[in-house]
Amino acid sequence: MLMLLPPSEGKTRPPRGKALAPESLSFPSLTESRRTVLDALVTLCSTDPVGARGVLGTSNAQDELIARNARLALEPSATADRIYTGVLYESLGLRTLDAGARRRAISQVLVMSALFGVVRITDRVPAYRLSAGTNLPIPGSRTNVLAVNKLWHASLKPVLHELIGDRLVIDLRSGPYASMWRPSKDQAHQVVTVRVLAEYADGRRVTVSHFNKSTKGTLARALLRQSARMRSASELADICDQLGFRVELTESVGLGHFSSLDVITAM
Repeated sequence: MLMLLPPSEGKTRPPRGKALAPESLSFPSLTESRRTVLDALVTLCSTDPVGARGVLGTSNAQDELIARNARLALEPSATADRIYTGVLYESLGLRTLDAGARRRAISQVLVMSALFGVVRITDRVPAYRLSAGTNLPIPGSRTNVLAVNKLWHASLKPVLHELIGDRLVIDLRSGPYASMWRPSKDQAHQVVTVRVLAEYADGRRVTVSHFNKSTKGTLARALLRQSARMRSASELADICDQLGFRVELTESVGLGHFSSLDVITAM
């Protein structure tokens, strides 16, 4: 099994730690792409901090995030499970898993990143500000931009195809990060996309951001804490049901086999 997570929008800056070493991260074949995005981000934030607000979607009150991006090469780093600390990660509680679940998280959890492509929870990264879908100015060019998602879509394809092999993939990513990588046709049947829907008493179902992130984190934690091997979407749905989650599985073969697992929560 592999589990794909989005990063948290907010990140916790460690008070101390070694500087970023891109070549030390998992999946070294991504190092060149990582350096390309890093160089564009640092250049933007160090030479045009005002323009960086618009590109990165920050306010005047968040200028420290831009200043931090400008010095990313010198910023302290920590393991990804310490850096990503949003709602999903609070519910997931990576640092409080028992030994067995922790080992599974280290080998099975992959975090998508607009800056690094994909990292494991033990990779050392700094706190940064960059979201999926961002177009960064290319250093030295006045007209061209670096489409971050487009770069990662090309770079991640061979890496994740080989890594997945014949394993089941539980996809908990949000929309912008989902566009960074999509499975090939021959692996699409192995990927289960998880959605969280809040249900009202009258039967209406909606997506609520906070419940979506919190429930995904709770589900990921529950799955990591049990050692049952899952090889198909139906086996995943059965285990979720056994764990006390109300789920509905949809499988389609019309335009290629794919599966969607809806987790239903009461409002």
